[in-house]
Amino acid sequence: MNETLVIIPTYNEIENIESIVDRVLAAADADILIVDDASPDGTGELADALAERHPAVSVLHRTEKDGLGGAYLAGFAWGLERDYWALVEMDADGSHRPEELPRLLEQLIDHDLVLGSRWVPGGKVVNWSRHREILSRGGNLYARLALGIDVRDSTGGYRVFSAAALRRIDLFDVASQGYCFQVDLLWRALERGLRVVEVPITFVERVHGESKMSGAIVTESLSLVTWWGLRRRLAGMALFLRHGQRLRSVRALSHRMLPPVQP
Repeated sequence: MNETLVIIPTYNEIENIESIVDRVLAAADADILIVDDASPDGTGELADALAERHPAVSVLHRTEKDGLGGAYLAGFAWGLERDYWALVEMDADGSHRPEELPRLLEQLIDHDLVLGSRWVPGGKVVNWSRHREILSRGGNLYARLALGIDVRDSTGGYRVFSAAALRRIDLFDVASQGYCFQVDLLWRALERGLRVVEVPITFVERVHGESKMSGAIVTESLSLVTWWGLRRRLAGMALFLRHGQRLRSVRALSHRMLPPVQP
């Protein structure tokens, strides 16, 4: 068994899953767990065929479509039970380039959570509409202001966690989905003082299939991020009034950005 587990949630990704599996196996010394939410298009059956073909591939079948957050939590539990050292979040649609995974894994030696970041120097997106870019940049700006953090891409889904970090984050009460699931885990990591680094990546918009983004996910993200920021400010005010102490900052000490790759 390898030390790294790449978790790939799927729902109707039959056009993409074989390609992404082949690319991951070619790019990194890692095992793969496909978490399929009962895809009606046959993705689960194809995943089983890939697992028979490749010893490094396993499949976790779930009985219903339960969202991105639920799929990753199930994958984390599966990987932690089997003592993987590094657990990777990766989309099935090819938007997260497996060829960049080794660079992310390198940073886990000195950090607890590695974020593949679109919005730091050297990061970029390919084939996005202007509307999609404004939505993502705006959401990340709002997260920085509401939570008082310096992370430039808190909503990105290309990440590497150490097993120790996941055990400290208290995953049992995570209920958020979509973009907000990513902010939720990052926020928990920062509040616990874990070491977080952003590594510039190139995000490529999917060629096949449809995005799972929806208005409901955006609304959930805005409301929860607002509540988390307000709750921390209220806790800080209470601590100061009762004991004359200030709440520890979540900004600079636990977060850094990796510079762009030099040509």
